[in-house]
Amino acid sequence: MLHSLTLRSLLRLGSFTPLLVGLAACGDDTAGTGGGGTGGGGTGGGSGGGASFTDFQVGGDRPVTVRVPSGFDPSEPTPLFIFLHGYGATGELNDLLLGFGPVAKERGLLFAAPDGTRDANNSQFWNATDACCNFFGSTVDDVAYIRSLIDEISQKVSVDPKRIYLAGHSNGAFMSNRFACDAADRVAAFLSLAGATYADPSDCTPSEPVSMIQAHGTNDDTILYEGGDLGTAFGRSGFVYPGAEGTVSIWAELDGCTGTLEAEAGTVDLLADDVGAETTVSRFTGCPSGVDVELWSHAEAGHIPSPTPAFANAAIDFFLAHPKP
Repeated sequence: MLHSLTLRSLLRLGSFTPLLVGLAACGDDTAGTGGGGTGGGGTGGGSGGGASFTDFQVGGDRPVTVRVPSGFDPSEPTPLFIFLHGYGATGELNDLLLGFGPVAKERGLLFAAPDGTRDANNSQFWNATDACCNFFGSTVDDVAYIRSLIDEISQKVSVDPKRIYLAGHSNGAFMSNRFACDAADRVAAFLSLAGATYADPSDCTPSEPVSMIQAHGTNDDTILYEGGDLGTAFGRSGFVYPGAEGTVSIWAELDGCTGTLEAEAGTVDLLADDVGAETTVSRFTGCPSGVDVELWSHAEAGHIPSPTPAFANAAIDFFLAHPKP
């Protein structure tokens, strides 16, 4: 496996630079390419009854490998975890850095890290919120694509419909928010890492509550912790997004929480940095039974964090504690 420093450098080239180029070119009449892509043949073998079952592929013309957990029984209802990459990156590259896949395998979850489509800047992206990152007017329906992945995986193996989870970084975090807004019936909980929801709460109309975590570095200079407009640096506007606290406040209201955001005592160490226990966990009070909205504030962390396995384990702990009712 590549050294984490090399991965971070690749992700900066693959996420940050194309983001700036895409914003600079925004307004070009060239539309993004790629379609919703459904269907596709799986390559997994085996069947129930204790037989071995290997990783398999779904997604048709937008293929993704579904990794099966250790000791997997395809006839046993199993949680599904889908991870969405940042702008200009890939699912595989992003997960090499963040490390969700190996932890999901150990914890008994199916795991998939699909790729977005390529825009006119040849950067892979998700058509998420109006802030990030459909800079060239693509009509690709990524909500439908993710729905189709869930459906196809569920046709091949037994997925627990009450335990389907999403996580995303940067543009993937914006997409996780959008999917929860548009397809709340298909996701029990999600993690938004260095992203945000819609600036206008009326653009998000979930059909039912969805538990969520907003994880964000306080020194993020790409997607600002306090919120902003991605177009500001290029004299453009209309790419407005709420801050980390704004995002959880919006979701708390959508989920029917009636209390306030309260920080837990002490901090926890989730990142490989020199800060020590850098993460403050805050949680809204007064949420409906089985629903939680949390903010994980990473002191002094930037846009691309260096998580330890503790980060992925904490996220999966949250997921598994919040199934659909």
